[in-house]
Amino acid sequence: MGDNGGDGSEALARITGAFDNASYKVKFARFTYGPPLVRAAASGDIDLGSVGDVPPITGAAKEYGFKIVAVTRSLTPTQPAENIIVPKGSALRTLADLKGKKLAVPQGSSAHGLALNALRSVGLTPKDVQLVFLDPAAGATAFATGKVDAWAIWNPQSALAVKAGARILAKGLPPIGQTSNYYVASDKSLNDPTKRAALTDLLKRLASEFHWAVQHPDQYAKAISQEEGIPLADAKAVLSSLETRVTAVEPADVTLEQQLGDAFLEAGQITKKVDVQSITDNLLPAGYDSSKLN
Repeated sequence: MGDNGGDGSEALARITGAFDNASYKVKFARFTYGPPLVRAAASGDIDLGSVGDVPPITGAAKEYGFKIVAVTRSLTPTQPAENIIVPKGSALRTLADLKGKKLAVPQGSSAHGLALNALRSVGLTPKDVQLVFLDPAAGATAFATGKVDAWAIWNPQSALAVKAGARILAKGLPPIGQTSNYYVASDKSLNDPTKRAALTDLLKRLASEFHWAVQHPDQYAKAISQEEGIPLADAKAVLSSLETRVTAVEPADVTLEQQLGDAFLEAGQITKKVDVQSITDNLLPAGYDSSKLN
């Protein structure tokens, strides 16, 4: 099971015992962000993992062997999962002000998609700014030391930076950003009936785990604090931006991902058209929604 951190899934598993009676063993693998996780799923190094909206696009463009199998959705869809932020005291006030400026972004990540759509919304392209491709840790350093003018990044990093004085230039909300993440699974595992059944069970256990977390916010905050190595007060401050529900992939998700893939192709960020429907393989039944669990 691969994750990018931030949602507390590994710590929650220990707290809730979500997999204690499973007929299989679950081993968590931590990734810095989505693109390496998708590569690991494609190679069969992991069976399942959670990523943002862009890694499935960039992975499919490279013809990696994986499928989108489920979705996690924010319980507060009016609250962005990521933002474009500027340092305290920055003179940048609008997205148009990014022209000619340095914008840090993890390449191939959901934040990359946010940056692309945000620029396009004001008539700019990636060529109009200086995109600085940095992983989250390097981006945090560059942002804190003034080496970049803005940073496209997700929570909890975004929320914590804002808590420390940064300002949001653009929120990652529709139409320029999604508030959903996607579970991807290895083709190799999906084509094995035994592993496919285990993956379906695993997703339902993860769904129950996050449903429990929403009902126990204090313990969820502790899980986030442990997993991210941040103070408990900070974990509580960003908790509402991390609370999710797990659902099946819906037609609207495929449409949004297709639009994103087409935008990446148009902007020259990928070189091959992606057919999102062809990389979708629902493991959860239609209408499944963990927020409706008892």
